Amino acid sequence: MTVPPSSEPTLWELQRGLERMREDQRDAITALRDDLRGELRDLAVRFDQVVTKDVYLADRRVLEQRVSVVERDLAAETHLREETEARAVVQRRWAVGAFVAPLAVAAVQVWLISKGAAP
Repeated sequence: MTVPPSSEPTLWELQRGLERMREDQRDAITALRDDLRGELRDLAVRFDQVVTKDVYLADRRVLEQRVSVVERDLAAETHLREETEARAVVQRRWAVGAFVAPLAVAAVQVWLISKGAAP
């Protein structure tokens, strides 16, 4: 089978095809470079927000110390409150005893006097 001479591309057509391919590749490389620059810029922003391991561990130690101080202070406050409540109960008992006992004795004396018994 023979190929007619008009079906083969001319050198000029080949050159235009190669130039189009080069332009397409150049555009693709430019787009890829722009995408890569944008991603690197985003990555640089993320690196600015990263904390090093040493800083993180130091911050964690400080936080643990603060929590232990708060827990210790809370335990001391709880103990102090329990002691205060116990003292308040004792004081109420003394107050009740100091006021109710004389009233009870006076009531018994009034009852005995009303019955006719002399003290």
